[in-house]
Amino acid sequence: MATSPSPATRARHDELARAIRDARYRYYVLSDPPMPDGEFDGLVRELEQLEADHPSLITPSSPSQQVGAPTDSAFPPVEHPLPMLSLDNAFSREELEAWATRVTRDVEDVAFVCELKIDGVAIDLVYRGGVLTTAGTRGDGTVGEDVTAQILTVDDVPYRLDVDDPPALLEVRGEVYYPLDAFEAMNAARIERGEPAFMNPRNAASGALRQKDPRVTATRPLSVWCHGLGALEGIGFDSHHQAFAWLRDAGLPTARETEVHTDLDAVWDFVERWTAARHDVAYEIDGVVVKVDDLAHREQLGFTARAPRWAIAYKMPPVEQATTLRAIEVNVGRTGKATPYAVLEPVLVAGTTITYATLHNEIQVQAKDVRVGDRVMVRRAGDVIPEVVGPILSDRPQGTQPWSMPAECPFCGEPLVRPEGEAHHLCENVDCPNRLRESLAHLASRGALDIEGLGEQTVELLLAEGLVADLADVFRLQDRREQLLALEKWGDKRVDNLIAGIDAGRQRPLDRILVALNIRHLGPTYAKTLVRARPSLQAIRDAGPEELEAIDGIGPVIAAAVHSWFATPRNAELVDELVALGITTDAEVATPTGAQADLLAGWTVVVTGTLEDFSRTEAKEALESRGAKVTGSVSGKTSVVVAGADPGSKLDKAASLDVPVADEAAFHHLLEHGELPDG
Repeated sequence: MATSPSPATRARHDELARAIRDARYRYYVLSDPPMPDGEFDGLVRELEQLEADHPSLITPSSPSQQVGAPTDSAFPPVEHPLPMLSLDNAFSREELEAWATRVTRDVEDVAFVCELKIDGVAIDLVYRGGVLTTAGTRGDGTVGEDVTAQILTVDDVPYRLDVDDPPALLEVRGEVYYPLDAFEAMNAARIERGEPAFMNPRNAASGALRQKDPRVTATRPLSVWCHGLGALEGIGFDSHHQAFAWLRDAGLPTARETEVHTDLDAVWDFVERWTAARHDVAYEIDGVVVKVDDLAHREQLGFTARAPRWAIAYKMPPVEQATTLRAIEVNVGRTGKATPYAVLEPVLVAGTTITYATLHNEIQVQAKDVRVGDRVMVRRAGDVIPEVVGPILSDRPQGTQPWSMPAECPFCGEPLVRPEGEAHHLCENVDCPNRLRESLAHLASRGALDIEGLGEQTVELLLAEGLVADLADVFRLQDRREQLLALEKWGDKRVDNLIAGIDAGRQRPLDRILVALNIRHLGPTYAKTLVRARPSLQAIRDAGPEELEAIDGIGPVIAAAVHSWFATPRNAELVDELVALGITTDAEVATPTGAQADLLAGWTVVVTGTLEDFSRTEAKEALESRGAKVTGSVSGKTSVVVAGADPGSKLDKAASLDVPVADEAAFHHLLEHGELPDG
């Protein structure tokens, strides 16, 4: 029998109710969530548990009995033909199974629809006679905000359904979202302009949708997925999957990843599969929604006050958590770029304990206005380096101060400078201890000179013993054999292997020598382009910025960086030393036979995933040797995406742009014949 709640229990219930109402208002109306989703879910679950233990706490005003939040008075109200309810949540297989048991207790032969839960803004689209008449936000579930003019600027949403005999009324529910590529590009542009970045794609979508001027919304590349039905007149369906086949034919966007399964093991497999692959789609997802497919079964199961009994949302572990920013430190990399990073109170995010997170540059720190002592949101999506998303301003302690880049390099004491028009500060001292450490490790890396035996630990040891003081000293180690043998646990074999690796590194092709020099902005692809146009080290050194920029594929930023690097006296001295020590100074100019050299001229190719017969570098070289341009991102100019195993989100982008995708067999055909195979 339930017990009467104690005064402390009532006080906690009131505290939770206030916090949840405030969070919902700030989330739905202000697009400014005060806490991570996982923390909010925890508050809701605690409140629901208190009410389960003490039913007398349940009142119509409890957040457990309400949907959404009050509407924003800045927009006209719009009443939904049928209420837009929330979904109950499951956080484990056991909770999902408990829901399924309740469902199958009341109906037989159940089929389940599984779909990705997009983290966007709920939208209600009402079509009358096949024409969009209103679009409303969720609001309080009964009345939302009228954003019809704003929704009509979204390309995905048809104004008129593509059907011959449109129904009298069709109410469709969906999510407005920001594609991740567009979100990242927009945030980068905002930060460059000194504007605050959006915390996440959901906030950005909400802010774009709530622009009073639809012309502003039109500048934001929003998208929509439809996932549910409301009121219907003049049309009927037997099942969810039948209805959504009709919606797709009518021109409404629906998620391609949706599947129908008849047993819970298959449902759980879908959940596990997409929890592991949640970052492989072009939009943010935070869970999987499982629904009963048969619409008659849904009628039989019915609703609670706030949610349908025939659906549940499995919530994936959050990729954002809140923690305290203890300090902001600065690292200096191999090219001299000074990068601020956050020192955090350790926090578990997506299964990994995070203590450090990138802050990118001073502009981003100031645009996000993160300060030492703040409670901050930390994000780790996929394999991306953890980053601080932004501060939780409502928790900001008094007395915090805005952060700015220190005037001097923390490693060598030389000035940090910010070149005109650039976002990053630089330490220009090539002998800076931290620059040298990272430069040596890069010089020996696989993408540069690939010197076996010269890993990070060996670099640290050689620096500590004073055996190297710059890049040229690496090639003098063969004359320091006795000093190497005197190192602890270094014998003849280890020393011989290192010297052999250094000798092989000295003979690497010229483009890899250039990569090893740590010139800003000059990666492997641009180094190859540079060497093809000017196939000797001296020719590159002698070229002015205008001559370099005139090379097809070399823009003004790279041209300026290359010229500036070689024009710096200390770098010129280093190159002279390297030349005297026998590094490669001229490219081997291969003369392609027949038409192979321009077999793929005019093609722009993206390679993604793991190929069996090619490393990523080998695939690029094979394409470039035939005249193709290889890029890292899919766009409307991409000719084909070559996809190996585990290709990631680039396939979604290719599908959205109708870019052809080639498997490895088709890639071989392309390299041999200069065209994709039929079919």
